Amino acid sequence: MAEPALGTHKVRAVPEAARTACEGGSRWIDTAPNYGGCTVHAELRPVLEEFPAVRVATKTGFYTRAQGVAAVEAGVLHAGMAEARHSLAPGFIDWQTRHSTRDLGRADIVFVHNPETVGHGDRDRLHAQIRAAFAVLEDLATSGLIGGYGVATWSGFTEDAFTIPELLTLAREAGGPGHHLAAVQQPVSLVMAHPITRALDGRGPLVQARSAGLLTFASAPLHGGELLDLVTPELVEFIRPNTAPATACLLAAGSCPSLDVLLVSASTRNHWDTLVAALDDPLTDTELRKVLDVPAPR
Repeated sequence: MAEPALGTHKVRAVPEAARTACEGGSRWIDTAPNYGGCTVHAELRPVLEEFPAVRVATKTGFYTRAQGVAAVEAGVLHAGMAEARHSLAPGFIDWQTRHSTRDLGRADIVFVHNPETVGHGDRDRLHAQIRAAFAVLEDLATSGLIGGYGVATWSGFTEDAFTIPELLTLAREAGGPGHHLAAVQQPVSLVMAHPITRALDGRGPLVQARSAGLLTFASAPLHGGELLDLVTPELVEFIRPNTAPATACLLAAGSCPSLDVLLVSASTRNHWDTLVAALDDPLTDTELRKVLDVPAPR
């Protein structure tokens, strides 16, 4: 069973949502420096100081235009890169991560954010850039500035840009057998159900990551909110009778085998308590297979 945790993407009142999540038992907060118009890290810091046992994961790679201008001025991005909005250049990774840890106060995991963005179909080039990013994060982890690092991807696993064994190899090449690769994050939902199907069959990136000792995070369990307009009342009732559509969809994603953390944006204590209660009674593998046999929402 996955545990719910706060994902801050698209959350408007971040401090309030974070405090509610922490009070509701969330052990993780997931964020990124480009969320919330560059302010989310600073907004989270007081909450993280109030709840020191709650761990925080952020990301590196994407940036806003203002952050891009600052990076160009700092000499870590080439002139003209301010509008690119994504980079895995080692100097930039180091610069952005140091800024993130300063603004947050700490970073337990730093995810390399959608590295497949830079590959353009060239796997060798992509893997070389991931290895270089890992090397920077290894140095930061060894120095104690961050706890560890991971990969947060939207399509890297489904497009075969990389696999878990390949990421582990790249981490060993960057940091040796004691590397600090600690987690992976990917979308898991009734729309993007491939990870669930594969995990139910005992294969795929979630199973491989869990077997390697990596934490597994699921992003976008409501597919950016779109799933609520797609799911039918009949499917909701089939998943769990007398359950709200959002809770039913989150329950289906959170019941995925080999999944540790389900990132949600619930912002009220009632929503948190309802979700925690639902995930305390996850779907069995048999029930989940039957749910996936229902035509996918479109």
